[in-house]
Amino acid sequence: MNSYVLGFQEIDKTKLAMVGGKGANLGELSRIKGVRVPKGFCVTTEAYKEMIGNNQEFNSLLDQLSLLKADNRKAIGDISAKIRKVIEESAIPDGIDHEITRYLVQLGEQYAYAVRSSATAEDLPTASFAGQQDTYLNIVGKETILRHISKCWASLFTDRAVTYRIQNGFDHRKVHLSVVIQRMIFPEAAGIMFTADPITSNRKVVSIDASFGLGEALVSGLVNADIYKVREGRIVDKKISTKKLAIYALKEGGTEEKEIEAERQNRQTLTDEQILQLERMGREVEAYFGRPQDIEWCLYDHQFYIVQSRPITTLYPIPDVQDGKNHVYMSFSHQQMMTDAMKPLGLSFFQLLSGGTPLIQAGGRLFFDIAHDLASPMGRKVALMATSKIDPLMHTAIKSLVKRKEFMKSLKRGKRFFSAGTGYFSWELPIQFFKIYRRNDGRLVQTLMSQNEASIIDLQQRMANLSGEELFAFIIEAHKQLKEDMYNPQSMAAIYVGVYAVSWINKKMEKWLGEKSAADALSKSVANNVTSEMGLALLDVADVIRQYPAVMAYLEQANHETFFEDLAKLEGGNTVGKSIRAYLEKYGMRCSGEIDITRPRFSEQPAALVPMILSNIKNFEPHAHLAIFEQGRLEAMQKEQELLNRLERLPGGKRKAKKTKKMIGRLRNFIGYREYPKFIMVRYYWTFKQALMKEAARLAQKGVIREKEDIYFLSFEEFREAVHTNRLDYSIIAKRKEEYEVYEKLTPPRIMTSEGEIMTGEFKTDNIPKDALAGIPVSSGTIEGRARVILRMEDAVIEEGDILVTAYTDPSWTPVFVSIRGLVTEVGGMMTHGSVIAREYGLPAVASVENATKTIKDGQRIRVNGAEGYVEIL
Repeated sequence: MNSYVLGFQEIDKTKLAMVGGKGANLGELSRIKGVRVPKGFCVTTEAYKEMIGNNQEFNSLLDQLSLLKADNRKAIGDISAKIRKVIEESAIPDGIDHEITRYLVQLGEQYAYAVRSSATAEDLPTASFAGQQDTYLNIVGKETILRHISKCWASLFTDRAVTYRIQNGFDHRKVHLSVVIQRMIFPEAAGIMFTADPITSNRKVVSIDASFGLGEALVSGLVNADIYKVREGRIVDKKISTKKLAIYALKEGGTEEKEIEAERQNRQTLTDEQILQLERMGREVEAYFGRPQDIEWCLYDHQFYIVQSRPITTLYPIPDVQDGKNHVYMSFSHQQMMTDAMKPLGLSFFQLLSGGTPLIQAGGRLFFDIAHDLASPMGRKVALMATSKIDPLMHTAIKSLVKRKEFMKSLKRGKRFFSAGTGYFSWELPIQFFKIYRRNDGRLVQTLMSQNEASIIDLQQRMANLSGEELFAFIIEAHKQLKEDMYNPQSMAAIYVGVYAVSWINKKMEKWLGEKSAADALSKSVANNVTSEMGLALLDVADVIRQYPAVMAYLEQANHETFFEDLAKLEGGNTVGKSIRAYLEKYGMRCSGEIDITRPRFSEQPAALVPMILSNIKNFEPHAHLAIFEQGRLEAMQKEQELLNRLERLPGGKRKAKKTKKMIGRLRNFIGYREYPKFIMVRYYWTFKQALMKEAARLAQKGVIREKEDIYFLSFEEFREAVHTNRLDYSIIAKRKEEYEVYEKLTPPRIMTSEGEIMTGEFKTDNIPKDALAGIPVSSGTIEGRARVILRMEDAVIEEGDILVTAYTDPSWTPVFVSIRGLVTEVGGMMTHGSVIAREYGLPAVASVENATKTIKDGQRIRVNGAEGYVEIL
């Protein structure tokens, strides 16, 4: 068998590197019983390599292309054009020409063929380059086919394909091209079939697009297609479009646009029987490949042909639950302000904390199954009430789901997530709530914090000399203590008193005084908020650093690995190092995405703090910490007095003012403590992590793993077993690294069903300006400024007056809040961390603005209305 050309019957998935994704899929399709595939062959990547291997001009141009970045469009265009010209003008070597001719003769040189590109990185589960290279239809004659093979090779270097590779980190030299030569079918109709609905992601619904003539009219957007939705052998929806044009093949080669006769323009392209026949064929193809497919089909002489099938790469994975019942998965990630993918150790480690509340993994994120809650009338009420506080978009998504009677009947019944007696819903909680509410003694918070400090010190002492199996067993037990500390009824009740006070003040002030979000101004500079203190404390570090120019210059290119050693060599470096170490001693266990134990902490990557320190030096005068806190406290006191004065002038005003004063006291005594339980969790995690990384280092020394960070791709129990046996199948780690790369690119849904359907919520937009972006009002006030769209905290270079636009914020982002004037996030609700800190710092903020980081461009001027909950692009 030669290596330059392979017939479809000679190809399977093992030939992927030789024939690319499209070619390999056609080879596999040809093996499915009952599926018709037009005959053809592939000119392999070996032919492409032979073609360009010794071409000096090509390789010189490729060297130049490899140095470019994606934003250098002109240079990409110039060099890519030269490469395409070199390829198209080079003669195809005789050996390749001979093999192509031999296969053409076997299939019939007189027939017309489609000549399609098939890149080796195309149509893979991890990336889709579909449509990036060229396709040529109705090509007749050997010489014309050879010329179009060269055109396909050249299309590997279109501007679009080159830019995509640069953006996604693909090496130009490692992406090769095969060319598919396939007998043309001249169809009455053609189109695309998705075996999972591309709009809702529902795996039970097949979506078929159909139009007259060749499918290119549909793909190119020349016509609107009919769209048919089929669910389990039943057509559930049809949209019949007006089809004025079609593309047909010419006898002499090439294609032409033709107007469809008036009487056919509004006719259904496929009969109902044909639609169902096509759905059955689609399910057969899907079953063969083992995942949902994007299939190109055509209808010729009353028979269906499949001309291509590729995996749908955009679907969010669903948990593998095979119980015949429907489930509803609610994102835990959105509630935790951590929508990034987590590594396996991080996922399994957090599941230890969940204890009796099972968390389900999907796509590198955690979900709750709330099917049991929604199946119960009382459970539905509790779930809707809880989600209205957590995330209004979740709330409206669930509201729309519960209206589907048939779906609700099919839900799995069992133990509810939203139930009393465990975790947050302990029966002792209301008793503690009323005690704390009545006493209103802020000293309780200090007592609770002291108890937790003692727990941490005890944990560190008991873990100090543990290793191996003793360490793993201890960590499991310590998780029980952590859960007790975090969900202690007295501790939770103190938080709920503060939250209730906020709600009461907002409702009563709006009712009595007509003032919205009055609690926001009263929440500034409250006591005992470890998260806001973390942001202000970095101002003190900036005050030390600003005295030493050499240190400031070094920080512009600081290195994580040698950070403190480098500092020690500079004038003032030891003083600065001491200041930063003191900060890390208190807050170094924090980081972005901190619920994932695998994420690097500030203590592990101290240079992550540098952008924020430099912003502080630039944007603030010395001693700003105390000045900012005191200013916020005075503003809160002034707001309190203003409200009380206004209330006293109302009918029954003295009674209203007295009640309000007590409630403001409760707010200021307890709302800051809202941030503390997570602070305790992260401190526990840091203690655990330091001990576990010592075990990982031992495994690396023994050669069980290649680097200590490899353990991030094992579950906690797999890590434990590897330590116990000193053995590990390393292919597990390699496979999970690949999966993680895929998961990183996915956007997790708030609500998803076990059918894969993604439920999206919506806001009422009646009261917001036209074209404004709707969200949740979480911190009042209106501000205009420059949008700084920042996805990673370590990229946060902020100037005075900037408004932060990001996907989510967790407590680690708080040092950034010191420098900004407003906040916009894609995720979050009234009581999430970013919202609490925004109110304490007095920053107008809007949360849950969908796709904010894509819609708002970095540098645009925007207006944030934190009282009504919208953002305007000015």
